[in-house]
Amino acid sequence: MPAVYLKNRSLIKVSGSEAQSFLQNLITTDLAALAANEARPGALLTPQGKILFDFMIWQDGDGFIIETDDDQRDALLKRLSMYKLRAAVDISPAGDGVTVSWENTNTGPVDSRFAKAGVTLIRQAGQHGTDDLKTYDALRTANGIAVSGQDYELQDAFPHDVLMDFNGGLSFKKGCYVGQEVVSRMQHRGTARRRIVTVKGETALPPPGTEITAAGKLVGTLGSVVGKGGLAIVRIDRAGEAIATDTPLLAGETRVTLELPAWTGLIFPTANEASA
Repeated sequence: MPAVYLKNRSLIKVSGSEAQSFLQNLITTDLAALAANEARPGALLTPQGKILFDFMIWQDGDGFIIETDDDQRDALLKRLSMYKLRAAVDISPAGDGVTVSWENTNTGPVDSRFAKAGVTLIRQAGQHGTDDLKTYDALRTANGIAVSGQDYELQDAFPHDVLMDFNGGLSFKKGCYVGQEVVSRMQHRGTARRRIVTVKGETALPPPGTEITAAGKLVGTLGSVVGKGGLAIVRIDRAGEAIATDTPLLAGETRVTLELPAWTGLIFPTANEASA
């Protein structure tokens, strides 16, 4: 029953009578659809639709807990406070450290990203586990769950790139929020070409940041690496063309295979689609 303490995570509490409406008009997550025992991913975007801050969010009393990396917390607190104006909300730090656990009966909000992949993973504030972080990273990479700072850089990725349109973190039904027009246009025009994929090497994968190529053409870049497995954001049209034409895919000098996470239902474009 693994339980891993993520010491680099920090919490923010947003509470008050207008907490839901305040956040609903800012972030990508549809809070009206958030179940009481569910943690969903979310983001605050730039006006250009790229991820400025990313986090997990769940209900807590009359408000919400936002879990983010500790190096994002202060800037996110400042940004949320800037938007507060006269809204009846209180925004404050709510502690450090989060424990993730699975294959057990612990109580806490269920991470919707892992639930999509068929894994029940619980998130809890504080330290309740001691297992090696690699245990969690192995589960995360095997299921196509990306994290900023390891798999993508903030202000460089769109929500579609990291599968937020499939994992519960991106709404196309609620009203406007920052960056909504851009991501909505990507969705309706089907223009998302970069996606998170799982990577498997014939031998141990090279370090994060290594380029993935096909016939000398850049396809993507390695993110998280755990032994022979890892994650990468790739151009799925270029990957699809390489797969369709049996062109070797290489991470540095290591031959690799790429797969789109099965829980998304996505497939690589065919050779004809890739060249269209």
